[in-house]
Amino acid sequence: MNIGDAASRSGVSAKMIRYYEQIGVIPNASRTASGYREYEPCDVHMLRFIARARDLGFSIAEITELLDLWRDKDRRSADVKSLAQARVRDLRHKIAHLQDMADTLEDLANACAGNERPNCPILQRLETSETGEGTAFRRPPEKGFKERIG
Repeated sequence: MNIGDAASRSGVSAKMIRYYEQIGVIPNASRTASGYREYEPCDVHMLRFIARARDLGFSIAEITELLDLWRDKDRRSADVKSLAQARVRDLRHKIAHLQDMADTLEDLANACAGNERPNCPILQRLETSETGEGTAFRRPPEKGFKERIG
């Protein structure tokens, strides 16, 4: 089957299939006499494996390692489990970080009156660091500044 068929059957775009070949995640496809890539059902199976691993947040390096373990009939399940547990730890860390960000932003949004007045704690917080010190960027010029300086 050609790359378009492999892409539609695996759920991996043709562009990503070419990329995976280029970086060595999957072996280069065989070629037809006219030079077109040719894929077998086992290639589609491997691409589906990769797609499921990506959906679970595994990196390219981790997917390569998972593929190596998948192909190795003498693998230790402990090695696979270790990769999965490391991914879970990383995801939980990211979730906690995102939750902290959401909580902070929600607190700031709740503290903002959202009225016609110019004071806004959201902008004030963005302007200063955690310690309350000014950041490296400057306040934008006031309206009419260019007209006043000529």
